[in-house]
Amino acid sequence: MNLKETYHVFKESDNFFVSLARDILTVLLAVLVFATFSQIVFGMWTPMVAVESGSMQPHMNIGDIIFIQNIDRAEIVTYEEGMNNDYTTFKNYGNVILYKPYGQEGVTPIIHRAMYYVEKGEPMWDGGPAAPYAGYITKGDNQVTNKYYDQQGQVSYLMPVKKEWVIGIARYRIPYVGYLRLLLPGF
Repeated sequence: MNLKETYHVFKESDNFFVSLARDILTVLLAVLVFATFSQIVFGMWTPMVAVESGSMQPHMNIGDIIFIQNIDRAEIVTYEEGMNNDYTTFKNYGNVILYKPYGQEGVTPIIHRAMYYVEKGEPMWDGGPAAPYAGYITKGDNQVTNKYYDQQGQVSYLMPVKKEWVIGIARYRIPYVGYLRLLLPGF
C-alpha cells in the first residue's frame, strides 16, 4: 500500500481506533494552529485569562475571557495619559494590565487599570507615602469594591507595580466563556 492509499484508508475508515486517532490529530492540529496564531498576534502561547472577581465591573465581569497582548509588544497608556489624549479601552481611559502581585510567580495575576506612573520618591497618591521605587499605581474599575488604589489596600500594599511585573495588556473580551475555566480548578 502506498502513501496515498494509506491516507485514503485513514481518512475514510470506520474503525473505532482509526477514527479516534483521526479525531485526536484534528484536535492537536487545531490547538497548534491556535497557539501559533496567538504567538504571532499576541506574543504569547496562552493569551487568555478568565476574570475571577468583580473588581473590574462593569467593564469586565466574572467569567469573561480576556485576551492579553504580551507587554514586549505594547506600550502601557495610563488612565492619566488616556485622559489627556482621549485614549480608552474597556470603556475607560488608559490600559488594563495583567500583573503579578508583588512580582511573585505562581500566584493569581491581577487585572486592573494602570492609573498613572510614579517615580521613586514621588508620593504614590495625593498626601500618600513616597514610592519606594518607580512603578504603576493601579486600581479596579468597580467603584463599589475598589474605592482606593491597589497600593492603598491589600492587593499591592505600598508597592507600585514594577514594569517587569506586568505580563501584558488586556485587548479583547469574550463574555461568559471563562466560567468553564473557573469551574475547573488547577488549570
